[in-house]
Amino acid sequence: MPAMTMIQALRSAMDVMLGRDDNVVIYGQDVGYFGGVFRVTEGLQAKYGKSRVFDAPISEGGIVGSAIGMAAYGLRPVVEVQFADYFYPASDQIVSEAARMRYRSAGDFTAPITIRMPCGGGIYGGQTHSQSPEALFTHVCGLRTVMPSSPYDAKGLLIAAIECDDPVIFLEPKRLYNGPFDGHHDRPVSPWTGHPLAEVPEGHYVVPLDSARVVRAGSQVSILTYGTMVYVSQAAAAETGIDAEIIDLRSLWPLDLSTLIESVKKTGRCVIVHEATRTSGFGAELTALVQEHCFYQLEAPIERVTGWDTPYPHALEWAYFPGPARVAAALQRVLEP
Repeated sequence: MPAMTMIQALRSAMDVMLGRDDNVVIYGQDVGYFGGVFRVTEGLQAKYGKSRVFDAPISEGGIVGSAIGMAAYGLRPVVEVQFADYFYPASDQIVSEAARMRYRSAGDFTAPITIRMPCGGGIYGGQTHSQSPEALFTHVCGLRTVMPSSPYDAKGLLIAAIECDDPVIFLEPKRLYNGPFDGHHDRPVSPWTGHPLAEVPEGHYVVPLDSARVVRAGSQVSILTYGTMVYVSQAAAAETGIDAEIIDLRSLWPLDLSTLIESVKKTGRCVIVHEATRTSGFGAELTALVQEHCFYQLEAPIERVTGWDTPYPHALEWAYFPGPARVAAALQRVLEP
């Protein structure tokens, strides 16, 4: 199998689906000729034509709104919002229309839409290019919310999302596009080359949308995380020598709750890590679920390591970013006698 970056894996997923299903169309800002700001769709318009892969005006509401109409008439649009920070003008279309389509029509219509959004920080994007808004979507019934952390998962999850009859919010941690990132910004960049999860089949395969992955088996503490924080958590476990079991959620909602519960009941301790702001972040929901299902097995209070309740700062990027030192400190706290 060829080694791919996450960019190449996502492009391969769309290439596969464009070739398999004539109802798949791909569009968004600069998605066509230019190939997207991160070049994820590069070459697809040349291969499939301007009626299958095309540019859209700078109007997120228009992009998502037109996708809903296309989906109602049988197409499977894959649209790109250039940065997750820009989805807000499309909020009404996503929440009031796409998420409610199946329910309000009593199943007569569905909204098989995939909305791709690069998210997260670590690239000096400042407050308007670094947000992690996943909790805003997991709150909305009728939406699926997905965030891959590797090329293999990115391709399999994106194919599953395109084939799904429900609207899927597909969040792509842009700091992982070209390599795994463990939070040590002062060290050389690591490419995907040689990483086992960069070995991606060229053809069709799926990763189920509601499945978590045990990244690392362990016995002392469970780390529940996703996206870039998977690699930050691995670094923290390695640097402390703590035998942590690391769970990559992959699908935030619907959630693979059984995998999470099994892990926490085994270890008796839990640390939740995400990059988004702390208050009402998705970690709060995870904390509640662990408390509800694992109360009698918990040996220590649940710890959360998150971004701060501020806009993402440009000058203080690494003070905001939840790095391995903060995760390591949380791991040590839950193990204190």
